[in-house]
Amino acid sequence: MLPAHLTPARIPLGHRVGPWCVLERRGLGAYGAVYRAIGAEAPSGPVALKLALHPRDERFSREVELLSRIRHPCVPRLVDHGLWQPREGLCFPYLAMEWVDGVSLYEWAWQHRPSSRQVLHVLALLARALEATHAAGGVHRDVKGDNMLVSDAEGRAFLTDFGSGHYLGAATLTQPPFPPGTPAYRSPEAWRSVRLPLREPIVPYAPGPADDVFALGVTAFRLVTGEYPHGVDPASGSGHLDDVGPPSARGLNPRCHEELSDLTSRMLSGSLEARGSARALAEALEVAAQEVGPEADMPLFVPEAPRPVEASFHRQLVPTAPERSMRPWRVAAGALLLGVGWLLSERLAEEPGQELAANSEEAKDGGTVAVGDSALTALEPAPQAPSAWSTVALDVPPKPLPGQRRPDANGRCPGRTHVPINGGCWKKVAADPKDCDEEGSYWHKGACYMPVFPPPRPPTSNPARGPDHP
Repeated sequence: MLPAHLTPARIPLGHRVGPWCVLERRGLGAYGAVYRAIGAEAPSGPVALKLALHPRDERFSREVELLSRIRHPCVPRLVDHGLWQPREGLCFPYLAMEWVDGVSLYEWAWQHRPSSRQVLHVLALLARALEATHAAGGVHRDVKGDNMLVSDAEGRAFLTDFGSGHYLGAATLTQPPFPPGTPAYRSPEAWRSVRLPLREPIVPYAPGPADDVFALGVTAFRLVTGEYPHGVDPASGSGHLDDVGPPSARGLNPRCHEELSDLTSRMLSGSLEARGSARALAEALEVAAQEVGPEADMPLFVPEAPRPVEASFHRQLVPTAPERSMRPWRVAAGALLLGVGWLLSERLAEEPGQELAANSEEAKDGGTVAVGDSALTALEPAPQAPSAWSTVALDVPPKPLPGQRRPDANGRCPGRTHVPINGGCWKKVAADPKDCDEEGSYWHKGACYMPVFPPPRPPTSNPARGPDHP
C-alpha cells in the first residue's frame, strides 16, 4: 500500500519529485499543489514546483507548452517539467518554474500604499507580460490580482499561473459556454455570448487578447477603488459598460490620478478598438508614469486599523471620501452576476463529465481551475469539501480523468462493481477517510473510490524509458 505521505497533495520535506527536493508546500488548489523545492543533485536557488493532483492531467502539458513559448522578465521562467511516478502505473505531471519572492498584487497594495505613479508602473509591467503572451500566440484567460506577484516595494511585477491559458492549436479541455476563468473578470463580449436559457448547440466562447486586457482593467479598478466594476448584465447581453461607458476609478477614489483613472476606463471599454492591444496599453502606461506630475505621488489609500482577518479587499484598502451613491446598484448587479453563474453551473452539472468553468466567490478572488502561483506566498484556504476529512482526502474530479473508462449510452459502467460518477467509472474501496488518497483514490459522498482504467495493451516494441522513480 502506498504510504500516505506519497501523494501529490502531501509530499514531505526532503522527498524527491524528479530532480527536485521538496522543501515545503506553499499552496493547494483544485487541480494541483505548489511546493518550494531545490535541486536534489546540484542544489541551487529554489523553484516553484507545481504538481498535478490527478494522474495524466492534460492541463499541465498545455501550461508547459505555453510557458515554453514566452520569454519575458515579468513571466516566471519554465525550468523543468516531467512526470512523478510514486508507484507503477500512476503518473502525475509536474512543472518547475522560477521562484518569485513576493506577494499578490492586492497584498502589495495593502502593505505599501502605492501612489498612482507606482500603480501605473506596475500595470505597465503586467501589460508587457500580456504583450509577450499574446505575441507567443497565447491567451492567459485568468488575469487577476491573485495571479500577479509583486516582489518588492519598487514594484517588480510578475504575471503568473498560466494553468488556465490557451494557445493557438491547443486542444480544448473544458466544455462550453465558458473556458476556465473568474466570472468577475470576464469581458462584456464574453457575457453577451451567453443567452439564457441555454439551448443546444452551445457555442463555446473563445477568449482573445482583448479579454486579457479587460481583465487587467478589472484588476486595476479593484486595486485603485477596492471594488469590482460591476455593470454588465449577462442575462440580456447589455449593461452599464455598453450603455453609459466604463466606470471612473477617480469617481470612487479622488486620490487616483486622472491619467490612471482614464487608462483604467480604457481597459474597461466595451469597444475592443478603444480597449486596444496590450502593447499599446503598456506604452500608454509607461508614458503616463513618466509624465504625470507630483500629485501622482500621493498614496492612493489610507490604512484601516485594525485589519480584519477575513475581510474582503475593499475593506482592507479604504479610499478617502469615496462616492457611495452607486454601491447599492453595484450590489444588485453583483447578485445578478452570481445568480447567472449559478444558473450556468446548474446547467452544466446536469450533464455527466461537464467541468464547471469557475467558482464565483469574489471575496477570495478565486475560481480558477489552476493552482494560483500567488499561493506561493498566500495562506492556504480550507478546501471546500463535504467532509471533515476534506483536508486530507481528494474529491472526485468534476470530469473523467484522462483515459478513464466512461459509462455507455445507457449510463452503465462495464464492471458489476463499477459506478458512474461525474461522467467516469469508479470502484468503491474500503478505506478510512484519512487514508482515502493513499492508493490514488478519491472522496465522494462519504466513501472512497478509485478510477477505473482499461487494462494496458501489451507492448508491441521495446518500451521507452519511463520517468525516474523518486
